[in-house]
Amino acid sequence: MRWTEYLAGAVLAIDVLVVFTSVIFRYFLHSPFDWAEEVARALMVVLVFLGAATVLARSQHVGIDLFRGMFPVAWQPGLLQFGQWLIVGVSAGLFASACALVADSYGTTTSIGFPQWIYTYPVAIGSLLMTLFGIANAMEGPRRTVWTTLAVGVALAVAVTVWNILLPGYAVKPWLLLTIGFIGGLVLGVPIAFVLALSSLVFFMADASLPMVVYSQQVMAGMDHFVLLAIPFFVLAGLLMESNGMSSRLIELLLRCFGRVRGGLGLITIMATAFFSGVSGSKLADIAAVGGIIMPAVRKTRQDPNETAGLLACTAVMAETIPPCINMIIMGFVANISIAGLFMAGLVPAAVLAASLAAVTIYVGARINPDEAFDVKTPMVRLLGGALVALVMVAMIGKGVTSGVATSTEVSAFAVMYALVVGWIAFRELTVKSVCDLFVRSAAMAGGILFIVAAASSVSFALTIQQIPQFLSSTMIAFAHQYGSTMFVLLSVLMMIVFGAILEGAPALIIFGPLLTPIAAQLGVHPLHFGTVMVIAMGLGLFAPPIGLGLFATCAITGTEVKDVARPMMKYLAVLFVTLMLLVMVPAFSLWLPTRMGL
Repeated sequence: MRWTEYLAGAVLAIDVLVVFTSVIFRYFLHSPFDWAEEVARALMVVLVFLGAATVLARSQHVGIDLFRGMFPVAWQPGLLQFGQWLIVGVSAGLFASACALVADSYGTTTSIGFPQWIYTYPVAIGSLLMTLFGIANAMEGPRRTVWTTLAVGVALAVAVTVWNILLPGYAVKPWLLLTIGFIGGLVLGVPIAFVLALSSLVFFMADASLPMVVYSQQVMAGMDHFVLLAIPFFVLAGLLMESNGMSSRLIELLLRCFGRVRGGLGLITIMATAFFSGVSGSKLADIAAVGGIIMPAVRKTRQDPNETAGLLACTAVMAETIPPCINMIIMGFVANISIAGLFMAGLVPAAVLAASLAAVTIYVGARINPDEAFDVKTPMVRLLGGALVALVMVAMIGKGVTSGVATSTEVSAFAVMYALVVGWIAFRELTVKSVCDLFVRSAAMAGGILFIVAAASSVSFALTIQQIPQFLSSTMIAFAHQYGSTMFVLLSVLMMIVFGAILEGAPALIIFGPLLTPIAAQLGVHPLHFGTVMVIAMGLGLFAPPIGLGLFATCAITGTEVKDVARPMMKYLAVLFVTLMLLVMVPAFSLWLPTRMGL
């Protein structure tokens, strides 16, 4: 596992260098590398599968335990163990399909002449590692439970296979197996990436007209896109900011400037989350950066940590559309919407959401003494210098994306190099070991996120085969014709809130984004407006109690309990929901800035 982690971190470092060097040679030396994008994409496939394997080895893939917890306590070990074997089965199925894909790729080349196997070998090697790590995890349970659940799983698979062979007229349909696999995986608490991969795997296995090689081909296709490289790069940039001292200096400066204002601590939480969202792109990275510094100040000034944790989770919803948000990149990618346009479309809605949260914070908040928040104060000159260095980075990202000078991926590579080089020169708080650790952490986080994207791609393919998009399109269009396009957007938003909670956010966008966006366009709804409100709705579901995984992560970071945070959080969620309805009703909030900038 450690060697896999180190290799994933090294691949991420090489990928950053490839993209950064390519940009330098293209824009400044006018000598572009024709091979750079191909190599960067191939390295990303390696990164995703190695990263996903290490996350599996550490049992850190995101899943939902709520449904499994509804069963009797005596059943829990068996259900958990059965879920472990499902992960093994999915990984082994992906490995078998990937081996066929490798064999099929020999003798073929990419568009610029590289052998095609540079993309397929990482899928096979990564899925093999996932199979081995999955077996290691599964074997850690009680011996009797391990073998009993394995026998049950094998018996179920054999029974369905024999039934379909002997009674083809009554065979279990592929779409039904997909549904059972999806719901069953969620109920068992299987990580969401493997729930998606399981449901599509059983579909491919049951449909005789589809060769199994297509399964791994679709999984690989889900991540083989240059634009998705922005996700690991922005995550890495955010972690570098947190480690090199930019984050702590900025938040300390905000506390010392605004701490004495009524509701000042809440206002600082809102401003800090908005700022870091504009750098890291990852909501959990934002919460970790802000919460790790704000929460000690909350406790030292004798404020309610549950109140602050609830507000912190809601600021993550507010910041969902502040560029370079990962979910905006995903939405633009899957729904074929301009990512630069989405970045601009999200700024005014984020400001409106921030203003609504700030109004509640000022109304219910109290004044604090900032002097109690710090044991040792940093000199003001150093604080101002740290804030300036960070602000330059945010300005560079914003200008780079909106001006069209560089793509979001290229800008993210610049952000990494800036945070690494300028941050080290300015603060000298990074060491070689800490930087290596950050690359390893970023590779694991990116692998976990992008493996969900890859698995969801195979589900989307299966849904297309079953003509689900056409069915959904006709149903939603009929609904819109009866009730109007605004009601269609409201229904889509409500769907996204529900599925954002159930599917851990991003998979909901991946599945419903490409299905609903074309319908919205047919009804005259602007794609930038639709994409913006969908992303906000997804975030609302992700961080809302009782099952929002983002809220559980926030409580883990802040050292609080969900049951204690839920009540003080409700007033902030209510305000966010009302504001979201306003944003749906008034498209001008989303479209004003892109229109002014010609996007």
